[in-house]
Amino acid sequence: MSTVPGTRSHLGGDDAAAAAEAVVEDFATVIGQTMGWPRMAGRTAAVLLLSPHPMTVRQLQDEVGASAGSVSEMTRLLVTNGVVRRFKPPGARHFVHEWRPDAWAGCLEHQLRQAEQLRELAHRTEREGTALPELQQTRLREMSVYYDFIVARLGALLEEYDPRA
Repeated sequence: MSTVPGTRSHLGGDDAAAAAEAVVEDFATVIGQTMGWPRMAGRTAAVLLLSPHPMTVRQLQDEVGASAGSVSEMTRLLVTNGVVRRFKPPGARHFVHEWRPDAWAGCLEHQLRQAEQLRELAHRTEREGTALPELQQTRLREMSVYYDFIVARLGALLEEYDPRA
């Protein structure tokens, strides 16, 4: 496993390389535990966050010490969660991945989409559950109220969020 690409030349040498490795390992542990992701997803996220340039799957493999299949799966997870984008540069043969400039807004957008899907489920099951006993109807109604609240708040947060603040 090597250090994050460009660390020595772009971030200042040995101290920066050590700091980058610490960030990568911290991401691997904390993001993995918090999000329920594999440690490799956290490592891949950190490598892309710290990289000054987009990276191919092969470059990511070298950096995180994983197979092409594992890296593909991890980058797909990061794209789905809104923090990484995958694209093919003009004239290039391979796709590359990069940390989105608006990654944290992308993360909020992903959370909002998930909450909207769960709100749809809540409202649908509330309608379908009208023949259920009162206790179960109450639980389904509470789920609808909860996801209405979450969707409204996440939407407001997304509108309010300013990464330059």
